[in-house]
Amino acid sequence: MKELFIVESQEGERIDRYLADAMPQRSRSYVQKLIKTQNVLVNQEPVKASYRLLTGDRLEITMPDAREPDIAAEDIPLDILYEDADIIIINKPKQMVVHPAPGHYSGTLVNALMYHCRQELSGINGSLRPGIVHRIDMDTTGSLVVCKNDKAHQSLAGQLKEHSIRRIYVAVVHGNIRQETGTVDAPIGRHSTDRKRMCVHAKNGKRAVTHYKVLERFGDFSYIQCELETGRTHQIRVHMASIGHPLLGDQVYGPRKCPVPGLVGQTLHARTLGLIHPETGEYLEVEAPLPEYFRSLLERLRG
Repeated sequence: MKELFIVESQEGERIDRYLADAMPQRSRSYVQKLIKTQNVLVNQEPVKASYRLLTGDRLEITMPDAREPDIAAEDIPLDILYEDADIIIINKPKQMVVHPAPGHYSGTLVNALMYHCRQELSGINGSLRPGIVHRIDMDTTGSLVVCKNDKAHQSLAGQLKEHSIRRIYVAVVHGNIRQETGTVDAPIGRHSTDRKRMCVHAKNGKRAVTHYKVLERFGDFSYIQCELETGRTHQIRVHMASIGHPLLGDQVYGPRKCPVPGLVGQTLHARTLGLIHPETGEYLEVEAPLPEYFRSLLERLRG
């Protein structure tokens, strides 16, 4: 059970909106279901989702045990950039979901890894995310490291927390960026009304830093490199949109209508991944080649 106490600055806020902000990993609909099933009590009494908070209110939230579905191993081809007894680095294709979730219980990277690695995946993140220490969006391609044992998982989780893993992405963005290089230092958090989106300077935002460099200019578009200093959800997509240069194909943070016919999702590729190997202690760096769609797009823009 989780307890929360309401302070004066929170008075008057709807309880469902407050809890959605307090538990950003949960959707607002999930929070409303918790309230409806009386898993949320205010001063030991059930309330409605529209209840307005009062200073001094004591909230008790009970999270029902989630029943995780059985995840099947599936013989899905993997583009392996590096593999040993501790880690495996994959070049993830476009439109592949990293781990199972509602609506995506098959065809994910985890389904493929369970077949390829058999029982050799870290169990730290549970049965839905075995071995997964970080992830990239469904429509983002490129390098992703997966852990085969808990020792490797703990090591890489620590490196991610310390921001010591080197992650360089390439992207095509709208507009001609004036500067050759730049840095976006703006906190990112969950959007206050659209729970599927992130935004800069959100009330619950955490510091986020992206360093970018222009690689090539195409008039209406720019081909750029982005190096992450932090790793927030949708960081590059949100940061580039915040300075007026959303990613080409990103219909969440950019134009609704994509100017390139047939392009699916944002043009973003995790090119370089560098880390300290959890067993040897040596620096390891891999580079994922550009996918065909990205190479073809660049040729088209050059022409």
